[in-house]
Amino acid sequence: MKNRLKVLRAERDWSQADLAEALQVSRQTINALETGKYDPSLPLAFKIARLFGQSIEAIFQDEA
Repeated sequence: MKNRLKVLRAERDWSQADLAEALQVSRQTINALETGKYDPSLPLAFKIARLFGQSIEAIFQDEA
């Protein structure tokens, strides 16, 4: 699944650690999300969308 997390994070000048703290996950989780090694759970996807004030679909795109 492709996502815009790295771009959104960079726009706010946040480190992976900053975003991880805001979402209450590990920095490794953020890295795995950004590199496409891990797809977020639905609750985490909603949390990310709320944090950035965007819809889930605006942040995550299915590669199918």
